[in-house]
Amino acid sequence: MQIFRKACLGLLRLFGWRTSLTWPPEPRGLIMVYPHTSNWDFPLGVLFKLGHDLPAHWMGKDQMFRWPFRRLLLAIGGLPINRRERTGFVAAMAEEMRRRDWLWIAVAPEGTRAHGEYLKSGFYQLALAADVPIGLGYIDYGRKQVGIDRYVRMTGNEEQDLQLLRDFYTTIKPRKPGNAGGLQFRQREP
Repeated sequence: MQIFRKACLGLLRLFGWRTSLTWPPEPRGLIMVYPHTSNWDFPLGVLFKLGHDLPAHWMGKDQMFRWPFRRLLLAIGGLPINRRERTGFVAAMAEEMRRRDWLWIAVAPEGTRAHGEYLKSGFYQLALAADVPIGLGYIDYGRKQVGIDRYVRMTGNEEQDLQLLRDFYTTIKPRKPGNAGGLQFRQREP
């Protein structure tokens, strides 16, 4: 397996990419990958995950998990998510995190590669419900670096927590800057 890991990191280096990983500080948590503006983000992220032997799953819309790629995507940690209907996902995943000895899940909270004004708030709600840290993952096309360098805990104060995320991601350059979504949540009806 060591040769496979080296091959993944070697491919990244071959194309000029560097990696940086601070290992997860706890056995359970989330990895926020932001911004997500290009199809190229996926192979870069997978090479990073496999190259560092990072035991993490990743969430993707269930339409991705069709034949002939379903088995491969599941084998590399994919978790199909139905975003078309409310399913009690946050509560179910919080319970799953409490049940398991080790569970890290990567999520792209923009929910799409196209520009959107708001983040999907499920990752934030899950981090609070499960009381787990969030790894700040990025694919920086400006520096050609893929990494997770910092882990944070959300406080429940949305504006304060979002400002922390804005401060961290302010220097990260996406492949398609016009597609980067806003680091804000849609206001919920009272």
